[in-house]
Amino acid sequence: MSAPALDLRQDVVSLTAALCDIESVSGGEGPIADAVERALRDLPHLEVFRDDDTVVARTSLGRPERVVLAGHLDTVPLAATPNLPTWREGDLLFGRGTTDMKSGVAVQLALAAGVTEPNRDVTYVFYDHEEVEAARNGLGRIGREHPEWLQAQFAVLLEPTAGQVEGGCNGTMRVVVTTRGKAAHSARAWMGHNAIHEAATVLGRLTAYDPQEVEVEGLVYRESLNAVLIEGGIAGNVIPDSCRISVNYRFAPSKSIADAEHHLRELFTGYEVELTDAAGGATPGLDRPAAKAFLAAMGGQALPKYGWTDVARFSELGVPAVNYGPGDALKAHADDEHVSMERIVACERALRAWLSG
Repeated sequence: MSAPALDLRQDVVSLTAALCDIESVSGGEGPIADAVERALRDLPHLEVFRDDDTVVARTSLGRPERVVLAGHLDTVPLAATPNLPTWREGDLLFGRGTTDMKSGVAVQLALAAGVTEPNRDVTYVFYDHEEVEAARNGLGRIGREHPEWLQAQFAVLLEPTAGQVEGGCNGTMRVVVTTRGKAAHSARAWMGHNAIHEAATVLGRLTAYDPQEVEVEGLVYRESLNAVLIEGGIAGNVIPDSCRISVNYRFAPSKSIADAEHHLRELFTGYEVELTDAAGGATPGLDRPAAKAFLAAMGGQALPKYGWTDVARFSELGVPAVNYGPGDALKAHADDEHVSMERIVACERALRAWLSG
């Protein structure tokens, strides 16, 4: 199937709608990556590279500073009542991907096409597989296989922030806590030990847990610790001999993965704890010259990012990065996902001024 054509000369709101109308649930980014690549290759001031369904375009003007603008092309699945194609109501554009994060991608594309001689060299990154497990993440793949594509003094990830600069991000960790019991016939329950009942102790520790607020480089990050899945038992007449509780920990960027794991193992002393997934956070890095200049251009204030984002990948590469995009994170993945059209325009205008001023 040929790639849909994208007109990068249209207004940024219409470009957002056009991108969203190319369905690109994780694993199906091929058509949108083709469309983005084809549109960018028509711009003579950019070099364009591609790896799988990640597309990278950059200027090479010999500027003393290079910045990265990055955004992912994939979305979570459509709602049960499909929220595509997009539609408009007043100032709002509705549809899957409008907030997370094709409005940000549209801003990137508008800037790539319209700012032909930026005051900094710019690398635009459009990557795949952000909404699934970290091992498949396109930005992570590029960082491993083509790290030179991401070399820069500063990066902006256009994740939804409602037009606010958000510095760094919390780390995230998932563990499975297993309780053990003894199987028995449920008619003779006293002959066994119920592992699901034993899970009440684990859940009690979670209920009593007081999440920390941790200040890092002037920003206060709120942690959270929650059971997100529980499973146990094999039949309706058997006392279960095991129960598994999946726990998600969002921890401040001042903690390492090892620190976070040690904390959870201490909290769940007496039970088996299996680490299943982890990604470290990113400190704000707002004291770096490029970050300070960006923050000043955007109004001089930053908020902490409570969720995990790919700014952490830039941090691992030694590139300070912030989150800044038009979408509203509270509407990400929602059935009524939508974005303010005014915010899309304002975000594009602010970044254009930053790159042109």
